[in-house]
Amino acid sequence: MKKLLALLLALGLAFTAGCGKSSTEAPKAAGAKKLTVALLPKSKGNAYFISVKAGAEKAAKELGIDLIFDGPTDPDPAKQNEIIENWIALGVDVIAAACENKEGISTALRKAQAKGIKVITYDSDAAPDARSFFVNQATSQGIGETLMDEAARLMGDSGEFAIITASLTAQNMIEWQKQIEIRRVAKYPNLKMVAIRPCDDLKDKAQSEATALMAANPNLKLIMNICSPAVPGAAEAVKQAGKTGKVKVIGLGLPNENRAYVKGGVTDSVILWNTGHLGELTMQAAVALAQGKLKAGDKSFPGPLGTFAIEGDNLLLGKPFIFNAGNIDQFNF
Repeated sequence: MKKLLALLLALGLAFTAGCGKSSTEAPKAAGAKKLTVALLPKSKGNAYFISVKAGAEKAAKELGIDLIFDGPTDPDPAKQNEIIENWIALGVDVIAAACENKEGISTALRKAQAKGIKVITYDSDAAPDARSFFVNQATSQGIGETLMDEAARLMGDSGEFAIITASLTAQNMIEWQKQIEIRRVAKYPNLKMVAIRPCDDLKDKAQSEATALMAANPNLKLIMNICSPAVPGAAEAVKQAGKTGKVKVIGLGLPNENRAYVKGGVTDSVILWNTGHLGELTMQAAVALAQGKLKAGDKSFPGPLGTFAIEGDNLLLGKPFIFNAGNIDQFNF
């Protein structure tokens, strides 16, 4: 009888211990919720944003969060707003947006904030009150000065150049144009910008615009492209026109899209930053913001990629980098 009582007591203690463990851990597992970050590109088919997405996916996996990636097929501010409205309805935790139209998207982002959704921007900013931080790939001044300095190096003391942009409303490109002009006036007054044309973030349209620019401006010495599809588009136009070396091509683009043109001598300089790192840093900042680890007034942001400076509410990825025939084979993105 004593043996039976001892056995029952032992079983009872084991059962009690087991129940205690379940009651502590089960609620924790049931209550655990993955953060959901929604990443909005200007256009989801653009190779630039595809490479940003790859970096974001890498970070999302490392951080253990859910990533939603969606955007317009072509740059479309109204479609961006529609997607944000959908994310508000879904109740995502953070929205990270590359803004096609600063004023147009800011109203939707303010609405998201009012619903308790954290908002950051990357690549192209919204109004400051519509987000907490802007993950800035480089300062507008740095980009504008680098582009203008490269143009001047290739053109010499005088000559005409033209700009191909994605759209005339993209806020980041408007800022870059301002800085290009400030640099030109201050350091290269004998260089003349004769035209600026939008290509709607499309390579084929950029090629058509470059062809038209060369026809309308027979003394054109350089085409400066400030969106990634425009660089290979303009290069193809120059190549087909038989003006390789005569009309220089530079711009903001991806090494892989421009490698053949750079090595073939059509494109002289491709200027950018590590787009994968931009995606990673945007995700890391989004999660830190949601967890209260990134706050207004912070001066730096430490993370797996290193420590990045914060200037005001701009989290800076770094300075622009120049890809050319001498180094482009070292990069694969």
